[in-house]
Amino acid sequence: MNEKLIFVTNDDSYASKGFAAAIEVARRFGRVIAIAPQTVQSGKSQAITLFDTLRLTKIKKEEGLTVYALNGTPVDCVKFAFDYLLKNEKIDLTISGINHGSNSAVNVLYSGTMGAAMESAFYGIPSVGLSNVNHANDADFTACIEYGIRVVESVINNPISRPLCLNVNVPDIPIEQIKGIKVCRQTRGYWREEFYERTDPYGGKYFWLTGAFDNQEPQAEDTDEWALNAGYVSVVPVQADITAYTQIDELSKIL
Repeated sequence: MNEKLIFVTNDDSYASKGFAAAIEVARRFGRVIAIAPQTVQSGKSQAITLFDTLRLTKIKKEEGLTVYALNGTPVDCVKFAFDYLLKNEKIDLTISGINHGSNSAVNVLYSGTMGAAMESAFYGIPSVGLSNVNHANDADFTACIEYGIRVVESVINNPISRPLCLNVNVPDIPIEQIKGIKVCRQTRGYWREEFYERTDPYGGKYFWLTGAFDNQEPQAEDTDEWALNAGYVSVVPVQADITAYTQIDELSKIL
């Protein structure tokens, strides 16, 4: 039997608890090669390193598992793996995460974890982005591991059309309270930012960015935000094509 090769990455760095949890999921299915950023790269989306050198550091090697750190972005990690380190090998699946914090709704566009998952899909390799709604460094990943295994097993063992990229979010509740899995769509909404102005000891101004998510359809019951709030694991199939097809005919008439 041919052993499957699973690639693992994330955006919270190789030292994060979520990365270790993702590797635990991956090891259930075959040999694992993992490359994660050297430092936290949250919010990097599809960013790549163009004007600096990349350096790879081997962190761990044991039977069935090799872990590296790369001083780049999550997408750098995917490109380095697919186009250099593993370019002569067949990769069966990518797991990105497990992210510390939700990647539901519009977060999917900002997330480095999901940026890496989508990059994998560009190569025709199925990918699963896993996220824990709890963003704490010491969050409990028990439910994420169990449901991550369920999703990955389903993807590997069933013929699903390609490209395939799944955005999977696990609610921050005890595992026994999770009602199951909901395949749903991305919630329409956006982040309303707040900038807190401060003054440094030299009189210069600096700012801290924060904000809150504005759900534009709070009554909808087919979205990832609804599923998470109702106690379900949300699974949203995502794609890179962001063409607004519904506006093509309208624009064609006026341009």
